Amino acid sequence: MKEHLESLNVLSLSFNDGGMMIVNVILAFVMFGVALGIKLQTFKDVFRSPKSVIVGVLLQWVALPAVTFLVSLALNSVITPMVALGMILVASCPGGNISNFISSLSKGNVELSVSMTAITTAFAPIVTPLNFFVWGSLYNHIVSVADEVPRLVIPFMPMLEQILLLLGVPIVLGMLVSRYFPNVTKRLTKPAQVLSILLFIGMVVVSFMQDYKLYLSNLHYIFIIVLLHNACALCTGYLGATLAKVPRVDRRSLTIEVGIQNSGLGLVLLFNPAIFPPEVWHGHYGGMLFVTAWWGIWHIISGLTVATIFRRTPLKE
Repeated sequence: MKEHLESLNVLSLSFNDGGMMIVNVILAFVMFGVALGIKLQTFKDVFRSPKSVIVGVLLQWVALPAVTFLVSLALNSVITPMVALGMILVASCPGGNISNFISSLSKGNVELSVSMTAITTAFAPIVTPLNFFVWGSLYNHIVSVADEVPRLVIPFMPMLEQILLLLGVPIVLGMLVSRYFPNVTKRLTKPAQVLSILLFIGMVVVSFMQDYKLYLSNLHYIFIIVLLHNACALCTGYLGATLAKVPRVDRRSLTIEVGIQNSGLGLVLLFNPAIFPPEVWHGHYGGMLFVTAWWGIWHIISGLTVATIFRRTPLKE
């Protein structure tokens, strides 16, 4: 498998100024749609009943990146460093913008799901680059010593600067619209979620169209890796919530939140040469791109599957 995954690294995507502008606008729209669900009251409510939210944030920010790091080390003999770093990048992203919808289908605690998405999204400009830097650097150090692969410079400050720029404005704007125009927010929220998914899929299709044969020939390998990684994420959410003894309805939402990641953010970050300059990353990081792109598609399928199982299972305390 490893030899086949190495072939993915020949892929190096680059956009001209116009193309990069379109990508950034798509990300801004996606984050604006997520921010429509963020209300100041949400943060106030956290302090009234904080246990489940605190557990969820710790699972999202600490447990998931740590578990991903361990899984990537365990798979080191069959995956490439670029694939492993793609897994770590996805785990460093905030909750996905469809998690609230899937939590609702699961008959979970939708308010908890909204709170989790709000918090992880609001703090993503700091937490995402920090987690990727810490766990990515640690992974890179270990495998570069063991396998003599090239040492890579894991970005922190460039990613922090770009995320603050790309996410700050749409998040603040979305929160302001939610606060001062509640009727507009109600009409915009669901269409924004659907359009966000379509835009993401469109971005993936356009990005890999030129190398679709390479993508299809390796899809089964990426499928297995993402399936395993996503299953670990879902189990991390469920087992962590169970060990913390939060209510069963909350366990459902925490399972979904930890298993649904905003991989669209990770994909846009990879497209940005200010964060991942090709000359520093030896020209190619296709393994990261493929993992991040397929995650964005697969977690919808797995999330709906888990929601169906939860929905058919009676809630008993």
